[in-house]
Amino acid sequence: MAYIIYFTVARARTVVNSPYNQRQDSFAETVVRGDIVDRNGNVLATTTVGDDGTETRSYPYGNVFAHVVGYSDPDLGNTGLESVENFELLTSNAFFLEKLQNQFTDSKNRGDTVVTTLDADLQQASYDALGDNRGAVVVMEASTGKILSMVSKPDYDPNTILSDWSALNSDDENSPLLNRATQGSYAPGSTFKIVTTLAFMRQNSNYADYTYDCTGEITTGDTTIHCFNGTAHGYEDLRSSIANSCNSSFANIGTMLDIDGYRKTAEDLLFNRDLPSVLGYTKSSFALTSDSSEAEIMMTAMGQGKTTVSPYHMALITEAIANGGTLMEPYLVDSVTNYTGTEIRRNVPKSYKRLMTSDEAAQLKEYMTAVVEEGTGSVLSGASYTAAGKTGTAEYSMSDGEKTHSWFMGFTNVDNPELVISVITEGSDGSASGKAVSIARQILDSYYD
Repeated sequence: MAYIIYFTVARARTVVNSPYNQRQDSFAETVVRGDIVDRNGNVLATTTVGDDGTETRSYPYGNVFAHVVGYSDPDLGNTGLESVENFELLTSNAFFLEKLQNQFTDSKNRGDTVVTTLDADLQQASYDALGDNRGAVVVMEASTGKILSMVSKPDYDPNTILSDWSALNSDDENSPLLNRATQGSYAPGSTFKIVTTLAFMRQNSNYADYTYDCTGEITTGDTTIHCFNGTAHGYEDLRSSIANSCNSSFANIGTMLDIDGYRKTAEDLLFNRDLPSVLGYTKSSFALTSDSSEAEIMMTAMGQGKTTVSPYHMALITEAIANGGTLMEPYLVDSVTNYTGTEIRRNVPKSYKRLMTSDEAAQLKEYMTAVVEEGTGSVLSGASYTAAGKTGTAEYSMSDGEKTHSWFMGFTNVDNPELVISVITEGSDGSASGKAVSIARQILDSYYD
């Protein structure tokens, strides 16, 4: 009896939503799958019923919401929100007299409507700004954890998923079915300098007194690390080291860190940890140990080495900084209503975990503001909104030469943070290192204009 109660209260929804549960089909025998809409009521997924009773799942925005909304197909199963909210979509809370009438007339009930936190206009702007680039965009509300936009490219059209399945599933080069926002695993580049900075602050109460004279490169043993384009930044403190994204300075900082403490800071920020997420994701990795070489430590401190992270995770770290150190639990569903709009349940913002103190968050916010006002993120300066952030480039080698991932993580309205944004573009040449921040500017301009 105890297990039955536990199963009904705690486990039933998970089991019902499982793509391996073939009993889901039994719900569809009596319920027409409900709609998925954005926060303004724009329809993202709906089921049309033909005169002969044939049901067709359609996606009015096509590719734009492909990965976050996902698809529902009787042969292929469900992904994205179509999977996560399967129980609600195949549950009907229509008026009981209507359901009674449908039972007698052998008619199906209309499934409930899932009202998401997504914003169709912002999603379209993110999709357009990313253009033909491989990569991802995540936009959240800083104070609530609501996910307003999540885009991954290359993508696919969920309206033709069955006919395109073979081609999509065999495209190993582009991996269009992969949600790069949550499942991508990338070297974080200079965005990781925020983590290194926090570790340095925690280990050195006099961090404000830090100084370094950058000559454009730093050599320790057999390892030489260069600043971007070999730029000699000259005399720097911690603030200007971040604003200039000085590789040499951060490699130097790395050699000053206690590695166990460094690892603890990274894990406080959820590296090597589970992430709060309703969608499938890849864990981020911080690989340094007490046995790591000095070269590995220096590379990690500037965002290279074996460290990996997803765009979604970087958005969570940014959200915690913007929100005074507290990470709000991210969510994608605002409410569930019946098909006529009567509310069945509503999600409310709630705290997930404090990742850092409010003083630490305030200091990092100041440094990230300097990045925009006087450093590598100056593309965002002079807008109708204020912004703070951190740019990044992550280098890697391919058979056709060296490539870089371009990163940006940041937030708007610095004094009262509103939007958090994380952007990555894959495989640019070295000259396109600022591509991600330019994409972020385009998205944010669209939102505020």
